[in-house]
Parts: sequence; C-alpha cells; structure tokens
Amino acid sequence: MTNSRSRNLVSTIPILWVLFVVTIILLGQKNGVRVCGEDKGVSDPNGGVEEGRSQFCSLDLASFLPPPYGNLSYSTCHPVWETFVLRYYQSKDHTVTIVLSALYTTGWVGIGFSKDGLMVGGSAMVGWISKSGHAKIKQYYLKGRKSHEVIPEQGDLNLTNIPPVVVLDGANLYLGFQLQFSAPLQQQPTLLAYGSKIPLNHKLTVHDDKTTIHIDYLRGSAAVSETGSFDKMKRSHGLLGIFGWGLILPCGALIARFLKHKEPLWYYMHTAIQFVGFIIILAGVVVGQALYNHVHADVAAHRGIGYFALSLSIVQVMAFFVRPGKESKIRRLWAAYHRWFGVITLFFGALNIMLGMQVGGVDSSWKIGYGFILGSVIVTTVILQVLSMLRSSEKPTQPSTYQMS
Repeated sequence: MTNSRSRNLVSTIPILWVLFVVTIILLGQKNGVRVCGEDKGVSDPNGGVEEGRSQFCSLDLASFLPPPYGNLSYSTCHPVWETFVLRYYQSKDHTVTIVLSALYTTGWVGIGFSKDGLMVGGSAMVGWISKSGHAKIKQYYLKGRKSHEVIPEQGDLNLTNIPPVVVLDGANLYLGFQLQFSAPLQQQPTLLAYGSKIPLNHKLTVHDDKTTIHIDYLRGSAAVSETGSFDKMKRSHGLLGIFGWGLILPCGALIARFLKHKEPLWYYMHTAIQFVGFIIILAGVVVGQALYNHVHADVAAHRGIGYFALSLSIVQVMAFFVRPGKESKIRRLWAAYHRWFGVITLFFGALNIMLGMQVGGVDSSWKIGYGFILGSVIVTTVILQVLSMLRSSEKPTQPSTYQMS
C-alpha cells in the first residue's frame, strides 16, 4: 500500500508542477500597475481622433507653463501613446519647441531622439518630481541599456538658452524644452518611455515600458515605428526560450527519469512533450534570427550557444527514429547517449536563457520569473529522486512458508 502511494505521488508531482508554473506564466503576461495609466493605444493622427484631440489639445497651457512654452500656438498636437500627448512648434529659424505631457503619479517620464529608432546611441530629456516635491529635468546620453550606461548631463540634443521646464498640473506632468537645428527637422524617430521609481542622484531606473513613434515634424504627422514590433519580437523570443528550454523540455526529461514504471505511458508522454518543446524552441530560434536580421545586435555568444543547443535538440529528435529494440546489444549504449545528450542540451539551454536576459537588458521581473522556474525544476527533481529511492528500497513482503509433516 505504501509502495502504491509513493508511485501515485511520483506520478502526480510533475503534472501539478506543470499546471502551477503555466498558471504563473499566464498570470505574468498581464500588465501590472502602469505609472502612466492604462494602455489606450496609439491614436491615428490622420483621422478618427477628433474627440481625443480636442480633449487633450485644447488646454490653455499659459495658465501653468511659463513662456515661451505656454504662449505658443501649437498647431501640431498628437495623443501619441497611452496617455502621452506631444505638442511641438517649429519656427522659421529651425527652433523646435516641444511640450510632452503624460498622466503621472510617481517615477519619471522621458522623450528621446535617435537615428535608427533604437535606444542605444540616442539622447533623451527626462523629467520627474523628486520626493521633496522639486521638479527635475535632465538630458541623458543613452550609451547602453543598463542603468549605469544612461549618463546624465550628456547627450547630442542642442538645447537653446531657454531653460527646460517640468510642471505638474493636476494629474499630468508636462516637460517643455527647445532644440536648435541647422536645417528644418523632418522625419525623426522619437523615443517615449516611463519608469515607476523616482531617480536617485539623477540615476534613472529601468523603464516600465517604452515605444518609438516615427514623427514627421515638418508635415505634422505621427505613426508607430517598426521598432515597436522589434520589442514585441524580442519579448516573444524570450518567452519562447523560457517556455521551451526552461519548462517543457525539463518536464519531459523528468517524466523519462521518474515515470518508467508506468510502461508504456511514460514513453508516449515523454515523446509528445519533448516534440512540443522542440517546436517551441525552434519557433524561438526563428523569431530570434528574424530579430537579428533587423537589429544586427552584437550577441555572438548568445547566438552561437543557441544554435549549438538547437543542433543537440535535433540530434535528440533523430534518436527517436533510430531507437533500438530492448533486446538489441546497443540498447544500453543508445540509452546512455540519449540521456547525457539530453542533460547537456538542457544545460546549454538554461545557460543561454540567462545570457539572453543579460544581453537583452531585461528588467528584474524576467529574472525573478525564470529564477522561480529554474528553482522549481531543481526542487522537483530532488523530491522525485528521494521518492524514487524510497520506492526502490521498499522490498515486497515474502509470504510465509509452512512445512507440512
């Protein structure tokens, strides 16, 4: 009876673990509390937004913004992203006056410019209200994705002599600044971002969300840049990698290791789960390659390990088709090769997930999520190993033998 309970427990733990982790992942896809309000999408500047335009763009800025930011006639005003509203005015001497507003509770709000629409190499103006209630605005040079690579008091934006301003009016934070150009500013990828933590010593924390809007400052049009799709591709690439390498394939390996007493159920479950996992990681590699073709990021180690792990996975899939029979002399050799190649494949898969998070500059929620999955795999393996040892140590009770005289 004890042996039966141990078997049932061993059989149930992987299934419960999978359901629990999948639930965590699905819940993790929901957006948390956003410092700039709920996502309202990007308005189409060419039509269908007259109601929103009149709501956001008919305010009297002179009542709370100092000149020249408050008394200019902004003929161009766009609700561009979520609660972000962008006003700008370009004079004949190529001076561009910009006023950005967003719903604000705490943290920081930023607007930047770059040549290719990507963060690295760009410059940004960032404003916030300090804990003591003082308004702050700084220019930052976006040297890299990490916090220490976002350098205050540096950048390529040519500010005029008119000081930039930050004003909190009601629930909205307003950033105003002027840029001087040598020629009319035309098409320009514009970065928008916000973070929920107040900067300390002018050091920005990781943004909660960001996007790129492609704006024609000469014609007064705005559209979502393809860079937004790059962010989605990067997020999809990471999720597919974590889900495939971090969850599905380890689950299939645990079934092959601890459920062999459920013949032939374990074999069919192991084969089906590993095949699904292989399809997921293959999709992740395809998305990653497409992302690399657009961005050309310098991630040689991440790409190399990824393709190496994929090659090992292909070898593992091929092993299914050359699996020898139980009576074959090479069955033990095949089993040893399949087992150790599987362990090596999972190791490099986990290594590449951590390396990908490092080069991708992900926030702490990704690291915490994968740390939870990895910890769950380790703890589950230990528990199943202990239960397996207990089960194997239990010897069946031998019936008593009586001698008849």
